[in-house]
Amino acid sequence: MSIPLIIGAFLVMLALMLLSLPVAVAILFVGVLGGYLMYGAPLVDMMGGVVWSSLNSPSMLAIPLFMLLGELLLRGGIADRMYAALAVWFNKLPGGLLHTNIATCTLFSATSGSSVATAATVGTIALPALHQYRYPIRPSLGSLAAGGTLGILIPPSINLLVYGQLANTSVSQLFAAGLIPGITLALLFSAYLFIAHGKAGNASLVEVDVSLKEKLSLSKHLIPPVVIFGVVMGSIYGGLATPTESAAIGVVIALAFIVGGGKMSLDLLIHCSLQAAKTSGMVIIVLMCALLLNVTISMLGVTQALTQWVASFGLTAVGLLLVLLVFYVILGTFMDAMSMLVLTVPITVPMVMAVGIDPIWFGIFIVLMCEIALITPPVGMNLFVVQGVRKDGGSFNDVIWGSMPFVGIMALFTLAIMVWPGIVMWLPDLLAGR
Repeated sequence: MSIPLIIGAFLVMLALMLLSLPVAVAILFVGVLGGYLMYGAPLVDMMGGVVWSSLNSPSMLAIPLFMLLGELLLRGGIADRMYAALAVWFNKLPGGLLHTNIATCTLFSATSGSSVATAATVGTIALPALHQYRYPIRPSLGSLAAGGTLGILIPPSINLLVYGQLANTSVSQLFAAGLIPGITLALLFSAYLFIAHGKAGNASLVEVDVSLKEKLSLSKHLIPPVVIFGVVMGSIYGGLATPTESAAIGVVIALAFIVGGGKMSLDLLIHCSLQAAKTSGMVIIVLMCALLLNVTISMLGVTQALTQWVASFGLTAVGLLLVLLVFYVILGTFMDAMSMLVLTVPITVPMVMAVGIDPIWFGIFIVLMCEIALITPPVGMNLFVVQGVRKDGGSFNDVIWGSMPFVGIMALFTLAIMVWPGIVMWLPDLLAGR
């Protein structure tokens, strides 16, 4: 398999996407047509069995279950009360409610698994308060868009689930690897807001003063997300449940909290189920097409050809990662995060493994690249989500410029995990007894 032909096929997929064809159609076109042209109908016939064996797996059920969990937290009023509880603790810090944005996104990410859902949920709740207390608009929007990206890094993460399926790696190990980087990145976001926007909120005409007793009383609203996260992750790493089983347990616990809060209704269940089904359907269709592409890649020897090609340059592991960093940042400016993930993982994982990079570590690297893609124009999904939930009709440039400092922080953090890979690998190694 020649390198020019591989690059040509990749460019054809990108061109089809730029022509506004759905991502799944572009991947399917190149994967199936390429396989048919090279090997004929027998290869196409084989694809159905490969896809069925991959998708007919209990681990795939985790995707709709985690989607449903996030919807229940949003529609059940748990997220609203969580923001109010965190606000009374953070509003007196330099930067005030901007820290509440990051903290709420972090906690919501630990139960939702979706960046877009996190940004939309917290943005809807936070923007009225930020407007009321006259916070500067750009850091307000930027903190919501960037904080939302933590939804695909902090476990449970839909993107890590998909990566695990495509790269054939342990989802439990990936979840463990994402925890410390996710928390560290949240702290770095808050540190930036503390330094650069410490005076934000000082122009408020209403001084909110909440007693310690009231703060402690409001803190009870933090119990549901903490309990859900603790049970979901604890059951996985305690060896009591698989990620799919833990997701189901999380859904049951969320339903119990919603019933206890008096928010349960048939309409709520129907709406949450439909939204979770729509989002899950989109993810699974794209994943199915990526698996079809994988069949063609495997049969044509694309992996071996690319590995030999990369080896011919004599790149070190760090050199290859720097090339991929630039490649993904450019790719992320015109491709959404999930598409970028499913399109490149089958090609890049064998390349990095050939130079000795751990696929678990690389999973976090590529999710960080997806995070950057979510807040870089012109196709950053979180930018559109946050712009969509604001009510003042302001310019889209506000959310773009507000997010740019966070892009820089993510890029620097990515360089940091290259220098100190233990940031990613310490916890999964500890849990695996290595």
